[in-house]
Amino acid sequence: MHNFRNLQVWKDSIDLAVEMYKITGAFPVAERYNLASQLNKSAVSVPSNIAEGAGRNTIGEFNNFLGIATGSSYEMETQFIIANRLGFVREEQFIPIVEKMHSIQRMTYSLKSSLLNKP
Repeated sequence: MHNFRNLQVWKDSIDLAVEMYKITGAFPVAERYNLASQLNKSAVSVPSNIAEGAGRNTIGEFNNFLGIATGSSYEMETQFIIANRLGFVREEQFIPIVEKMHSIQRMTYSLKSSLLNKP
């Protein structure tokens, strides 16, 4: 088992989830239960799956949950691109958030790789 609170990828994904809630809070009212809700769910899924995986008994299980977290981050990125194209997210918000998503995706991949290479 790993202490998920010590993982930088978990800390960064928590920060991103909070930022996502702030951004989607400014979406049009009609989107609050559609795209905004989907974005918030996928944003929360990333740190949640990292934490759940860290609490599992085997490296294989942890890796599985890291894979789910990665999938959720790609889902969030796709939804965020759609929100940007619909005009719900300003470009000055969009670019730094997508950069954070990419950083989290790289860290998750690196963590998966390091776990697989453990003896």
